[in-house]
Amino acid sequence: MNNLQTHGIPDKVRELRERAQQSVEQVVVGLSHVTDQMLMALLAGGHVLLEGVPGTAKTTLCRTFSTVLGLDFERIQFTPDLLPSDVTGTQILDRNSGTFSLRKGPVFCQLLLADELNRAPARTQSSLLEAMQERQVTIENETLPLPNPFMVLATQNPIEQEGVYRLPEAQLDRFLFRILVDYPERRNEIGMLQLHSRPIVQLQPVTTSEEITLIREHLDEVHASLELQEYIVDLARQSREHPNLALGASPRACISLLKASRANALLDGRDFLTHADVQAVCLPVLTHRLIMHPEAELDGLQIETVIKQIIRAVPVVQDSPS
Repeated sequence: MNNLQTHGIPDKVRELRERAQQSVEQVVVGLSHVTDQMLMALLAGGHVLLEGVPGTAKTTLCRTFSTVLGLDFERIQFTPDLLPSDVTGTQILDRNSGTFSLRKGPVFCQLLLADELNRAPARTQSSLLEAMQERQVTIENETLPLPNPFMVLATQNPIEQEGVYRLPEAQLDRFLFRILVDYPERRNEIGMLQLHSRPIVQLQPVTTSEEITLIREHLDEVHASLELQEYIVDLARQSREHPNLALGASPRACISLLKASRANALLDGRDFLTHADVQAVCLPVLTHRLIMHPEAELDGLQIETVIKQIIRAVPVVQDSPS
């Protein structure tokens, strides 16, 4: 019996997934697949970029997600006049003592919602880079650690073009997942209206930050055979050779695929990877990391279609989970 099974991690994660989905569904209808991927990213130690038109419950989902998981939550509304210090914090002069004291910004939380991230200029967007990559913040040459776990959920509206700033590739690469939040299906939209006709549900946490930290510490123990690691690398290399792509998957993308695949396996209650785990996370991991040639975009080719072509082009070599 391996360390994962000794601690009962696969069973804990499977049960956590069920409890979290049931709780979130009491407030937000029809987004269980998004909840799944957000939970997967949290367990993998990654961040999520949620993209969708206004009014699709992105903000409500993020707030509900934090409540259900018992995480300290903060929200920042990104605007063109937002300063980096509004995110990270700054030193404030105490007039009585004549000394400076640190006022921490909202980034010092466990789950940060960066709402409409692309409304802020690059200087303010960059204030999140150190936090997302290093789990720390530097203020006036003083480096401070962030709480554990720490996760950024950022939203952006793909429709608006006025008053928004495109996220640079370096920042996009810090997000483990890019998740599209589309309009709900008809039955889910009806369910949403019925939900809002009843009293508001007071949700209770279904887990603790300590349990989430324990799961994250054991994530890398999910068995990934050499064949599956080679499969991930072959997917990345295939993307670099695809005729419709100007930029393929980086080595960091390979690491992200592996971590996300391990989290996907745990959500299913397994302590080993399969090819299906890797394929299941390819779209959210790669859609924001690959850059298409302008000619392919003009022809109407979608990045999702290209990724599916890449998956079909790489042969699957069957292996044993042990």
